[in-house]
Amino acid sequence: MLREVMLRATAVLTLVAALGAGARPSAPRDYTVRLDTSKGPIVIAVHRDWAPHGADRFYELVTSGYYDATRFFRIRAGTWAQFGIAADPAVAQAWRSRTIPDDPYVGVSNTRGTVAYAFKDPNGRTTQVFINLKDNSATHDKEPFVVFGIVEKGMDTADKLYAGYGEAAGGGIRAGRQDPVFEGGNRYLNEKFPLLDYIKSAVVRR
Repeated sequence: MLREVMLRATAVLTLVAALGAGARPSAPRDYTVRLDTSKGPIVIAVHRDWAPHGADRFYELVTSGYYDATRFFRIRAGTWAQFGIAADPAVAQAWRSRTIPDDPYVGVSNTRGTVAYAFKDPNGRTTQVFINLKDNSATHDKEPFVVFGIVEKGMDTADKLYAGYGEAAGGGIRAGRQDPVFEGGNRYLNEKFPLLDYIKSAVVRR
């Protein structure tokens, strides 16, 4: 019960931030994010010079608590692990249309361990990111899915995230099957896909 109250309080604060009129905060040039997951810690080193818009948005989302309690809802075993739809539907919907401009590709490839945003349209990145579980440069660098960080510690954890549902729990943005996740949040995912792993908390460490 206490956890639910705390989660709701975080969601409300995040929603307020999402609807605020202030400018997005600029992230430090380099920072790390620790994801404490249901399988163990994953530490991501973020480099703003790789993708300034992407790094700034990730910083904004992590510091506002957006990723706390979110599920790894799309995992293709040995290929990628995707997360980034908020646990609370109101928060997820508020951020769904808050896009950021594309970052230019600076030559950092989507090799194993790198992290980039999922997107459908140009200048359409929002909150969903994925960890490359293998070298995906042959397919992803052409788009490009611009890398903004790399897993510094915890790739063994990323490899162990539950992948049994594949694309069934929402799929990718381009597949057009994510509405139930945005509308139902964790309640929907817990009911339909109870084995999904999740982020307990995400914290910035400079």
